[in-house]
Amino acid sequence: MVFCQSVAKSNLALFVIKAKLIMKKAIILFLLTLMSTAHASQPKDWQLGFQPAVTPLMKDVTWMHDYILLPVIVGISVFVLFLMLYVFVKFREGKNPTPSKTTHNVMIEVLWTVIPCLILIVIAVPSFKLLYKEETIPKADVTLKAIGYQWYWGYEYPDEKIAFESVMIEDKDLKPGQPRLLATDTKIVVPVNKVVKVLITSADVNHAWAVPAFGVKRDAIKGRINETWFKVEKEGIYYGQCSELCGIKHAFMPIEVHVVSEDKYAAWLIEAKKKFAMEENNSSRKVKKILNKEKM
Repeated sequence: MVFCQSVAKSNLALFVIKAKLIMKKAIILFLLTLMSTAHASQPKDWQLGFQPAVTPLMKDVTWMHDYILLPVIVGISVFVLFLMLYVFVKFREGKNPTPSKTTHNVMIEVLWTVIPCLILIVIAVPSFKLLYKEETIPKADVTLKAIGYQWYWGYEYPDEKIAFESVMIEDKDLKPGQPRLLATDTKIVVPVNKVVKVLITSADVNHAWAVPAFGVKRDAIKGRINETWFKVEKEGIYYGQCSELCGIKHAFMPIEVHVVSEDKYAAWLIEAKKKFAMEENNSSRKVKKILNKEKM
């Protein structure tokens, strides 16, 4: 008996030690996750939540998620869990050998209709404000046109007569610091703290132009031009991807945006107008597109 008790105590002690180790690992993993998302302009390993917002739109989206949707979701989940446990205990067979035959309760039926309606109203009011803000495009400082192809993006700056294609850099060609599946050979460059209007369309199948840190996602549809906008408040490099299943290489259509100061943007424009000048018949773009498709 004494031997069995000692074995049980030792097993219990081992269990407690293992539980503490698991908890420590979980806490460390959680802290590392927070650290990895603190300065993310691209997806990170073990990331939780959104990328840090760098536009007014994305800040509003994050606020809506953190202070409206999450509390509602957690509250409903906790309430339903409590209700299930309460029902399991109170109406178990051992305590109620003769089950109740109640089929209706007017008060409960009114509550479970009215309360969800009120919750939806609470969610709807800020949602409509956010949607209105997203759809109302301010006067643009820069206009960018994004054209989806299988499987790369074409860009035009209509006001500057600039046009180029942006293709993902293959793994073998990546330079130190360039993220896999996100870096592109030609970058979008826009000035910081300026309103950028984006015209989005497609040359073939449906695509979607999306940059998470901007809070921007719009479908690219052939024969139609969709519009969106962003105003980045912090210089840096930001990444996105095509977010509409568009074929076998859907995962290889990254978006790379460089947000720079006005001086650097002006300097880039001078070089870009020489390098990416849009010809009247766009023949240079057609040649490049054919070459890119042959490579793919």
